[in-house]
Amino acid sequence: MKLAKKYLESIKSYDRSKSYDLGEAVKLVLDTAKAKFDETIELHVRLGVDPRQADQQVRGVLVLPNGTGKTKKVLVVAKGERADAAQAAGADYVGAEEMIQRIQKDNWFDFDVMITTPDMMGMVGRIGRILGPKGLMPNPKSGTVTMDVARAVKEVKAGKVEYRLDKTAIIHCPIGKKSFGTEKLTENFNALMDAIVKAKPAAAKGQYIKSVTLSATMGPGVKVTYNKG
Repeated sequence: MKLAKKYLESIKSYDRSKSYDLGEAVKLVLDTAKAKFDETIELHVRLGVDPRQADQQVRGVLVLPNGTGKTKKVLVVAKGERADAAQAAGADYVGAEEMIQRIQKDNWFDFDVMITTPDMMGMVGRIGRILGPKGLMPNPKSGTVTMDVARAVKEVKAGKVEYRLDKTAIIHCPIGKKSFGTEKLTENFNALMDAIVKAKPAAAKGQYIKSVTLSATMGPGVKVTYNKG
């Protein structure tokens, strides 16, 4: 396989057991992004928390300084003035009951983010079992259940990302595309890491940031030296 060959070549180009300064790590990740498409650069952070404990959850949202490089399709479930505001803000789809029915009956999921107003959550909740597994269920903590739908739409379009702990105490989050280059990726990296450090739960004990790794979509992971958490 061509891809496997490129991957093996990438692995040989650096020491996988070593941690690199951020600038060097970003350069290595860009050098190992050898696919023919514009690969996504992802950040993986292992935290010293117990994801089974409710008081040790780490979750939040932020708009990356340079966006993500991907334009997300947004569905807004709202009525009246809120629906009009969402449309004006650039939402790809806007509606109410008809959108819920379309998802239910037609298995329609041509959107990346669903935003809704609090008064519509009863209706949206009825299809929670469909939206939940796909990571599409609106949530106040992620800013997708709000009266200010126009602002929410603009933030998503500007490159808002949600970071959250998985069951293995790792956060996986995109910080841009290979085409961004070192400077923009570094800015996005620092913004996301600052947010994760600030989100440290009061119940977390000991070392908070266990490890930090960067990788391209089809490339190997590069360990990053990080001593701020």
